[in-house]
Amino acid sequence: MLLMHLPTCLPIFLSVITTTFAGAQTLPGTTLLTPNSDFSASMVAGIDRMALRLIEESKTARKPTREKLKAALGIVDARVPFTALELVGDTAAPALLHETEQCRVFRVRWPVFDGVHGEGLYIQPKGKPHARVIYLPDADGTPEKLVDEWLLTTGCEVVIPALVNRDSEFSTNDKFNARTNCSHREWVYRQSYELGRHLIGYEVQKALSIVDWFKSQPEQVPLLIAGIGEGGMQALHAAAIDERIDSVYSMGYFAPREGVWQEPIERNVFGLLRDLGDAEIASLIAPRPLVLQHLFYPNRVVSMEAPKGVRAIAAPGKLTAPDLAAFDAEIARARALAPTGRILSATQETNNAEIIRHLLPEDNAEAALKSLKVTGATIAIKPDATRQKRLVRELEAFTQRLIFSTERERDETFWKKLPLKSLVEFEAHTAKERDRFWNEVIGRLPDPDKPVNARSRFVHETDKVSIYEVTLDVWQDVFAWGWLCLPKDLKPGERRPVVVCQHGLEGIPEDTITTDEKNRAFGAYKAFTLRLAEQGFITFAPHNPYRGMHAFRTLQRKLNPLGLTLYSVINGQHQRILEWLKAQPFTLPEKIAFYGLSYGGKSAMRTPAVLKDYCLSICSGDFNEWVRKCVSTDMPMNYTHTHEYEIWEWNMGRTFNYAEMAALIAPRPFMVERGHNDGVGTDEWVNYEFAKVRRLYDKLRIGGNTTIEHFDGPHTIHGVGTFEFLKEKLGWR
Repeated sequence: MLLMHLPTCLPIFLSVITTTFAGAQTLPGTTLLTPNSDFSASMVAGIDRMALRLIEESKTARKPTREKLKAALGIVDARVPFTALELVGDTAAPALLHETEQCRVFRVRWPVFDGVHGEGLYIQPKGKPHARVIYLPDADGTPEKLVDEWLLTTGCEVVIPALVNRDSEFSTNDKFNARTNCSHREWVYRQSYELGRHLIGYEVQKALSIVDWFKSQPEQVPLLIAGIGEGGMQALHAAAIDERIDSVYSMGYFAPREGVWQEPIERNVFGLLRDLGDAEIASLIAPRPLVLQHLFYPNRVVSMEAPKGVRAIAAPGKLTAPDLAAFDAEIARARALAPTGRILSATQETNNAEIIRHLLPEDNAEAALKSLKVTGATIAIKPDATRQKRLVRELEAFTQRLIFSTERERDETFWKKLPLKSLVEFEAHTAKERDRFWNEVIGRLPDPDKPVNARSRFVHETDKVSIYEVTLDVWQDVFAWGWLCLPKDLKPGERRPVVVCQHGLEGIPEDTITTDEKNRAFGAYKAFTLRLAEQGFITFAPHNPYRGMHAFRTLQRKLNPLGLTLYSVINGQHQRILEWLKAQPFTLPEKIAFYGLSYGGKSAMRTPAVLKDYCLSICSGDFNEWVRKCVSTDMPMNYTHTHEYEIWEWNMGRTFNYAEMAALIAPRPFMVERGHNDGVGTDEWVNYEFAKVRRLYDKLRIGGNTTIEHFDGPHTIHGVGTFEFLKEKLGWR
């Protein structure tokens, strides 16, 4: 599995060693660096401040559109048309659940996508309906609990879809005993996000299927959508997307959305806050009537604990009611954005008749109110005990099939469009693809805008190498940090190739340098930063901020709604690192290579793919059939079953798997280092994906620029073929 490093609070080398030669305390052109007991934590804290600042600033720059909302929710699949709801029942449990003088209540389902159905209850009035209603419960509710005398006696035709709930019974693969503690909602989110789909989008599509059916009826009456909690969210989104919905009633959802990163992870929508908050979504509903009520908010804390035998992998999050003042402020924003909007802010004291009159035209509202016969009688309908499993498994099966259909999609949109007869044409074409990857998938921040302000300090030396700690400013609150190794035989005025050596998950730069065989880090890195320096390369071990467990994973949660990822920041830090390295008098600017293990191997795919100043890249202990690794539920080592809840990247499956990223590195040299016993993947997966890379380089007639080395070992730097690859491609012996 991915390398886990036990965090250390102090550097391995506890103090600055006083040297006897002049000028050795700092590097030329730098000021003296003040030691920090934990540069890593400081870096994460600075990025956190930047992310929160960007979230707040996003409120003034949003430009909402229906198409942006559809894209953010992954509403890309065509719905299946149908002419009638299907009755769900048998001789033991008939479809007809309840009947009065005014209506019948049926258990129903309807097709949405291939193999995916909406399910719920259908209230069929015996006379002409006064209105048609889609009424969505909260995820912790059921359609049956919403059935009361109001619904049965208004004379409205009503469909109550069931939502995927927050239990965890089916958050596992039935083929093996690997139950997890993540909710059914998070379970579907984990599989769909990488493929450019979203649970929210799936459930909005189920509601819109009913809109399609209602609007196909010969006799038209007003169409209202309403919801509570999670259902209130779906109601808002559905109406913002589809103007055929005449009015909206949302309870227990509307709020300022800038804190979405604190909510359960299945509410994480890539790019949401860049374009849309709740006020902006409400503005898309205008001028149609909208009722927003500060009632019935779900109250839930996602537990990080799990019973014995259950994997504790759920992402932290909580749901609670917003402060009433914050609720009112968001409504004020919505009214300012859409002055023609008809927004009613309902309180607990608001009369139900007033709400109905706001939502429906006068004649329809009065007819519905006139037919009401509320006596206080209890309506008891037993929930469908098997429905929830069907909802979860149908979405799971649909999403798992997307692993294969999105591969075909990448073939059509990426591979078949590559010009392979000329490197000039190839590079011109992939320059555009590189921009698409950086802007739309990784998320691109402005280039570093702070002065470099390089600081350094001497920290250690061996008989062959001097080691310095370096920091560089990037943006406000954000800096780059790393350890530089300089060979002692470097002559004045001599320039040499550079290898940037990237640590993995929970690592720090000195992990890649330590020679202490008792240190756990040595078992993974084998001091490869130091060993390469001993062979004459200049090496630099930067810190990437994937350290601090929830501290860094929360960064991903804060950045995603802005259309950004942690690699938006990391790539900016590497822009600054490259700028500084290229300017040093001892480096060859055109010969700066990248070599990373584990999460550093992830970096080896995502950073050189966009930063062409890295002249080659080596991915160790990570290269994979990445989409399957992230999405598939068929092996316990897949991310659907692990605690790395920040790992998914929006829409990657439809755009760039690892072979496509390698194509963005081409024609520069690219290598994979793979241990047969490395549990991050299987040889078969790795070789399957690498075969595409090999074919590309061969088609471009540069086959010698790529290779893969297998070795009989675990998740570690092997440092044999990779070292030779570096020497050959960097021209250093």
